[in-house]
Amino acid sequence: MNTTTADAPIAGSRTLRVSFHLGMTLVMAAFVFAGFGMTYWFPMATGTLRPAPPVVHVHGWVYSAWMLLLVTQAAVVNARNVALHRSLGAFGIALATAVLFMGLTITLLGLRGGMSRAVQSPDFFDAMYLSYMAILGFAILFTLAMRQTRRPEAHRQLILFSVLPLLPPGINRFYMVPFHLPTIPVLPLYLTLDAMALAILFHEWRKSGRIGAFSMVGAGWLVLQQGLHVPVVHSAWFFEFCQQVAGLVRYR
Repeated sequence: MNTTTADAPIAGSRTLRVSFHLGMTLVMAAFVFAGFGMTYWFPMATGTLRPAPPVVHVHGWVYSAWMLLLVTQAAVVNARNVALHRSLGAFGIALATAVLFMGLTITLLGLRGGMSRAVQSPDFFDAMYLSYMAILGFAILFTLAMRQTRRPEAHRQLILFSVLPLLPPGINRFYMVPFHLPTIPVLPLYLTLDAMALAILFHEWRKSGRIGAFSMVGAGWLVLQQGLHVPVVHSAWFFEFCQQVAGLVRYR
């Protein structure tokens, strides 16, 4: 019996296959939208969101738009539409710049409003440290990713690693809201980030038999951030630095 016709794919048909990079961006987006969904999107949709300055809403929309673009770009590559991916690249650079600007703005405003309550908020400096490292980590790794556009594998790896520093706010809410945690769950946060980083490294090793230098840089940033977290947060100079920066912020 001839089964060639039955078993072979129909000419011109496409099989939907989710690549690793698309799957990873979906996981990242799931943490962000689940975490902020509980504290921002759902309350806003139901009219229970507490009043907030306009900059908070701008930050939320920019951050969400970046995550949607991340998934879109991965999906476009997954569909092998490289031309569209490149066309969206210029918009991606502009949006990434907005992410950095809004991240810095929210961090500075958080300093201004939080320093006076820092004694009553035991995780205030944890939040500030994560904010600083998010800005630095994303800026450095995303810049490296843009410089490696002619090396697709390195570019894709760096893009994934550049997003990891941005995820803590969403991941923290993902754990804090359902379990009613009073402070940032630093250990679960880093374990979650580590799991994603290890998955990225393992995929590269399984695919190519090695781990590239840029992936090591991305993973190295995460290791550096974790290693410095406790010493920096509990240091006198970090308190003084936050206090000095807070004194420069003016917002009405």
